Amino acid sequence: MFNILNRKKPEINDSPEKVVEASKAPSTPKRQKYHLNIDKQALKKLDLVTVAYSHVEREWFPTKDSYEAEVEVEDRAAEVAEVIKKLGINVKAIPGNQYFLTNLLVDKPNVVLNLVDTLKGKDTLQTSVPAALELSNIPYTGAGMTGMVIGNDRNLTKRLLMAYDVPTPAFQYIRRAGTAVQSDLGTPLIVKLCGSGGSVGIDNKAVKETLRDAQRKVDKMITTYKQPVIVEQFIDGPEITVCVFDDGTKKHVWMGQKIFRTKPDGKHFFTSIESYEDARAYKYTHVSEPLQTKLARLSVRAFNALQHKDYAKFDVRYDELTGIPYFTDSNPNTAFGPDMGLPFTEVAAMHGIAFEDIVASLLTKYAKQLK
Repeated sequence: MFNILNRKKPEINDSPEKVVEASKAPSTPKRQKYHLNIDKQALKKLDLVTVAYSHVEREWFPTKDSYEAEVEVEDRAAEVAEVIKKLGINVKAIPGNQYFLTNLLVDKPNVVLNLVDTLKGKDTLQTSVPAALELSNIPYTGAGMTGMVIGNDRNLTKRLLMAYDVPTPAFQYIRRAGTAVQSDLGTPLIVKLCGSGGSVGIDNKAVKETLRDAQRKVDKMITTYKQPVIVEQFIDGPEITVCVFDDGTKKHVWMGQKIFRTKPDGKHFFTSIESYEDARAYKYTHVSEPLQTKLARLSVRAFNALQHKDYAKFDVRYDELTGIPYFTDSNPNTAFGPDMGLPFTEVAAMHGIAFEDIVASLLTKYAKQLK
């Protein structure tokens, strides 16, 4: 068990006085134009692109929520495949099951667009996909083995963020039910699974106002999901989605602040798993300066530190009192698809970037590597 307290530490080179003063009078957001690297001639080199997705069965997941969070990926893979087909590229979608590598060795795709989130219901087995592709010398999109290991471990993610001077809320890593939540974390607190992405386990009552309630949540989640948890200091303030896309020539950053319709628990604004079923749960608005520039710089730093590749999404909570943006979660290989309900796609569209162009740019990078 570890306890990390760093909430009061401002980002280096930014004094609290200057940051707070700037946050009180934000300027108009920068509305810059994004030009992604797309080469239609290079795309003609691609004979076949494979879209790999998670093979999901209900019995592999401890709860209905965790199952439903993953089962949608097959439909999403079909949608991505359709976008690739419209680019004039042959495409095939295949599940990440026991026949996965055999199918790839037979089909011999130029590149695999990797949408595999879980294997046999376990996020930690994600690394098997890039490992198999590395051994087979098949290019693939998204994070590699190291990036996947980091991305599936909130404890490791937060420690690396701290090492690279990217603010993250104070937290405690707990492996066993019954381990006491440390009082110096303060309240309110939010409890998250250490090794699961998205909002699995984060329901409308996830934020706890007392140590006693947080303790109950810790014990219940460890017992239910059979994995460690992170107890994190909850940062009241705006929640911001930050997306990073590396087109091979530049790391593009676009972001959106969530404007919530209601407080899930009546006290705090945050994204819960129930909100996924409510299309009106929140909407996005542009982030103002100087926060926009500051977040862009920190996001690229975090992207590199966590060994992400191609694209990723960060969740940030902005403490308006101190002017510090806290990176609460990192999602390498974040949900990728044309549906506007997906944060990465929705935020990109808000900045005038079509999903079709993102796919074309992503595949351009790999097509240019072909001889």
